[in-house]
Amino acid sequence: MEELNTTSNFIHDFIDEDLAAGVNSRVQTRFPPEPNGYLHIGHAKAICIDFSTAEKYGGECNLRLDDTNPSKEDVEYVDAIKEDIEWLGYKWNKCLYASSYFDFIYECAIKLIKKGKAYVCDLTADEIREYRGTLTEPGKNSPYRERSIEENLDLFERMTKGEFKDGEKTLRAKIDMSSPNINMRDPVIYRIAHVNHHQTGDKWCVYPMYDFAHPLSDAREGVTYSLCSLEFENHRPLYDWFINEIGFEEPPRQIEFARLNINYCVTSKRKCLEMVKTGIVDGWDDPRMVTLCGMRRRGYPAQAIRDFVNKIGVSKAYSVVDYGLLESCVRDVLNANAPRAMAVLNPLKVVIDNYPEGQTEDVEVENNPDKPELGKRIVKFSKEIFVEREDFMVEPVKKYFRLYPGNEVRLKGAYYVTCTGYDTDDEGNVTCLHCTYDPETKGGDSPDGRKVKGTIHWVSAVDSFNAEIRLYDRLFNAENPAGDDTVNYLDNLNPDSLKILDNCLVEGALRDSKPGDTFQFMRNGYFCVDKKSTDDKIIFNRTVALNSSWK
Repeated sequence: MEELNTTSNFIHDFIDEDLAAGVNSRVQTRFPPEPNGYLHIGHAKAICIDFSTAEKYGGECNLRLDDTNPSKEDVEYVDAIKEDIEWLGYKWNKCLYASSYFDFIYECAIKLIKKGKAYVCDLTADEIREYRGTLTEPGKNSPYRERSIEENLDLFERMTKGEFKDGEKTLRAKIDMSSPNINMRDPVIYRIAHVNHHQTGDKWCVYPMYDFAHPLSDAREGVTYSLCSLEFENHRPLYDWFINEIGFEEPPRQIEFARLNINYCVTSKRKCLEMVKTGIVDGWDDPRMVTLCGMRRRGYPAQAIRDFVNKIGVSKAYSVVDYGLLESCVRDVLNANAPRAMAVLNPLKVVIDNYPEGQTEDVEVENNPDKPELGKRIVKFSKEIFVEREDFMVEPVKKYFRLYPGNEVRLKGAYYVTCTGYDTDDEGNVTCLHCTYDPETKGGDSPDGRKVKGTIHWVSAVDSFNAEIRLYDRLFNAENPAGDDTVNYLDNLNPDSLKILDNCLVEGALRDSKPGDTFQFMRNGYFCVDKKSTDDKIIFNRTVALNSSWK
């Protein structure tokens, strides 16, 4: 696996300093997603950082599913997360669950109560928010803050046995209600939730909060570096407080980096779920979504995602990355690796009048001009072919070098042909072109040295098949679709994000293509076979155009 860009990687600088000073003798990281949705492009940055950091230092990286909120979690998401990480090209050392540590975390809660550092509180969620204070005003103590250790132990045990309703009581850490860091103002560390858990079933009706479970899981697991995005920076004092109060010989170090923000995208799980449920998109893996499964279905190579993360680097500075950079990485990988093929998206029939009736012949076309070792493929040529409708004009504009009456062009890999005329229907629409070919120019070169300025792609009428082609573009037409609270992100949907073409013709060699197969359709862009293709109908998704049309 390629190493993550180290030119601006302050995380590795910190680790180098720790290793040199003997603070740590090893490196262990973890990727800890909550299984309440599908991973998106933002998660890809965290995945690359977590796994590449461990790999650089010969350490280990675990996958740990943060399943502390069972009401929003599902095995479907667990399976999808695993598939996405493997697709990106990474392998975890162990697959673990926060729920595997529930017994341990519960013991830690008991330890805090016995130390006088946690108490059972009867305030409602609204009352807790009211008591917490503001960024400029200190909070005030809960009236239940000074309960005795014995009473707190008894109440917490009764919470665990299911004697109270959801929300009736919580367990809170006793820290400092006047702390300038609002996260330190007696945070809730356990809440009651009578809900079945996908791993532990009905064993528990109390569940730890993320801020409590996360550092304890890190420490119990042996994580040395807890790498997370910058929004957790203000939570670091709380992370360290729990680690110190419980007491660990090798406490993990939390290091924060700037999250990945990319324009023209929405990554909020709530918003994505809304689009899925309302049918705005075709599921979590809709090719317009920036979920990893959506980009995979669209044909984005995993290498391109890794290259993209590598190019943006690792820093603490907030920034918004242009979507065009991601598309550029996709083009670079596909240009080097995708085999070429010919497909006509808007077919116009061409009859080569002087070509022998009933004859067909093989012509050779290179599979990838950048990789001669991939050789050439055979394409059938015949009297009737199809070209793109845009490759013909009755009255050509200036510098138009394709087909028009009297002009000669090169058919890719085949012959020079000259347009001699055209047929129209009753409305004057062009229905068929007539051409003649020069039999001495097979392969696309003229023995007399004459040159033509136009080369166009084509498919044969005798060896092509009909396919559905889906032209995908960005789902939103605003750089910041969500905007502020006054903006409905759905108002910024791009009405042209999907165009379906169902009369396209593709060269016959692609009949046996399988879902996920990727091609460059000459002059049309990069395409991949969609997973919903059948033997009777192949669907090609446009991955990305040959050149960016966005500024």
